[in-house]
Amino acid sequence: MITTDFKALIQRFYHLQSERVETYRLFEEGHEAYLRTGPHYDFDHYRQLVHEITQAFCGISTEVLEIKGRLHHEFDRPDLSEHIDKLQSKEKEKLDLTAKLQLARQRAQDHPEEEDCQEKIQEIKHEIIKNIEALSEIMQDFKYDSEECD
Repeated sequence: MITTDFKALIQRFYHLQSERVETYRLFEEGHEAYLRTGPHYDFDHYRQLVHEITQAFCGISTEVLEIKGRLHHEFDRPDLSEHIDKLQSKEKEKLDLTAKLQLARQRAQDHPEEEDCQEKIQEIKHEIIKNIEALSEIMQDFKYDSEECD
């Protein structure tokens, strides 16, 4: 029998993942708005956005790591905490790739004569797609393993 605390913890984890997705969406929208301010970019506004996004991601990660610890120690579910470890690693990679993509997009906008810029953007987008697929697979494994005791 799965306890109510366990189910609540799992639901909180899913909610945090949804918050991450929404934070990425806001980050992307903010970057698109920033690019529209070119060629004299509104960097101060963008820097503030990056600061807020960073704080949001840090808060989410901190809480996810607390959940990971509780799953491992309170609920004796090292399998689930291992999924969270993998997820955190892939999320860090996704954030790094997102930053690279934003820099590549700005470079392409600032230097339209450079033909390799679009190619670089497509390469990074492909890496992000592969990363999202890996994240989805980890989440599926987490879901399967967390529900197996139902």
